[in-house]
Amino acid sequence: MSTSRRETHAILGAGGVGGLVGAVLASAGARVILLLRPAAIPGYPDHLTLESPLGNVSGPVKSAGKLEDEVDVLWVTTKATSLAEGLEEIPDPSLAGLVVPLLNGVDHIALLRSRFGADRVIPGTIACEVERVAPGRIVQRSPFARLAFAAAGEVGLSWASGALSRFGCECRFDPDERTLLWKKLVMLAPMALTTTASGLPLGEVRDRPELAAQLEAAAREACAVARAEGAQVDAGETVQMLRNMPAALRSSMQKDVAAGRAPELDAIAGPILRGGRAHGIAVPTTAELSAIVAGYGPAGH
Repeated sequence: MSTSRRETHAILGAGGVGGLVGAVLASAGARVILLLRPAAIPGYPDHLTLESPLGNVSGPVKSAGKLEDEVDVLWVTTKATSLAEGLEEIPDPSLAGLVVPLLNGVDHIALLRSRFGADRVIPGTIACEVERVAPGRIVQRSPFARLAFAAAGEVGLSWASGALSRFGCECRFDPDERTLLWKKLVMLAPMALTTTASGLPLGEVRDRPELAAQLEAAAREACAVARAEGAQVDAGETVQMLRNMPAALRSSMQKDVAAGRAPELDAIAGPILRGGRAHGIAVPTTAELSAIVAGYGPAGH
């Protein structure tokens, strides 16, 4: 792909993650199209603004109800619970060059590849705390934003990864996409489940011995399933990283429950629960925490 022309990027899911990516790319010179529900388009700002510890940026964007133009990259950043509905905004899958999902979990990759083709879907992950606080206004809470992509996208995503890196995001390409996806999930699931079940930020979870024990047990269960699935993850390293994450961190699952939205329980805990059954691995802590979260409201199944 030539880097001498202006690239076009579409964002499906203009929440916190999609807004961060869109704002950075638009401010760097890309044409950015936000795919929104038709009811949300009137009055939607023509700029995305990002407030971040890495810097504040703003860039022009176009809003559309459906993808009607060819784009270099389609970023899929919906919640897992609304992915199927969101894909209705892409009536012609051939318009998307590369498709880069930054969703939680692992199961969405098969769905996207069945629609767009295996070679065009580049699995990705993002680790940061970021939210949309108003239409067009994104606030990043964490002091970092770490993105990882499957190595197959290194050429096609060279411009985008360069723009994100220059902004201050950490970007890397991983030759093992299974490990790429599970490495995030084994961190996310224990953190999301314990913070949501307790209603506390991560630091307070770690400070309470019973909750800290649940956090570490859930991490070890997730890593056992991940290894059985063929991912290269280390339980000790995962636990240590959870111990070192910012104390004020609150998970998106926790925020969804607090706001009365359906949490991404099936996408985040489901692969561990199903994998445990498939491989004969006991995951009692994950199951207990999942049941607590499911009791708070719709589970999004």
